[in-house]
Amino acid sequence: MNVKQLVASITELIIKVVIAVFIIMFVYDTAVKAYDFGYRVFAEQPMTTGEGRIISVYVEDGDSAKDIGENLQEKGLIRDANLFFVQELLSENHGKIKPGIYDLNTSMSSNEMIAIMATETEAAEESEESEESEVSEESEAIEEPETVEETVEETE
Repeated sequence: MNVKQLVASITELIIKVVIAVFIIMFVYDTAVKAYDFGYRVFAEQPMTTGEGRIISVYVEDGDSAKDIGENLQEKGLIRDANLFFVQELLSENHGKIKPGIYDLNTSMSSNEMIAIMATETEAAEESEESEESEVSEESEAIEEPETVEETVEETE
C-alpha cells in the first residue's frame, strides 16, 4: 500500500508540474504576442523600402476600417488588417476616411495611407470647384431683363 501511495503522489506531482509548465508557456506566448502587436500599432514599418509599387485602391461608401484593412492586406499594402483597424481607431483621422480611388504605395506606412484616404481627393475638389463655377456662370448668363423695354432694346 505504501508503494501505491508513493507512485500515486509522484504521478500527481508530475501532472501538476506539466500543467504548470503549459500554463506558464501559454501566458508567456500570449504576453509576447500582445507586446508585439502593441509595438507594431505605433511602429509598423512599410511593406517595402525605397520607391515601392503604386497600387490603386477603391474605397466604397460605407466601408468600415476593417473592410478597408482587409482590402489593403489583399493588395499587399499592409501586413495585418486587424493592426490597420486598431491604427485607424487610434488615429487622428478616425472615421474620416472618404470613399474614392486612391493611389497608395507599398513604401507608405499605414498612418500615411490613413491620412491620404481621410483627405479630399484632388479630383473631387476640382470637380466641386468646376461645378460651383459652372453654376455661377449659368446664373450670370441667365439674368433676365427686368422690363419689356430692356428686352426690346437688347433685341435691336
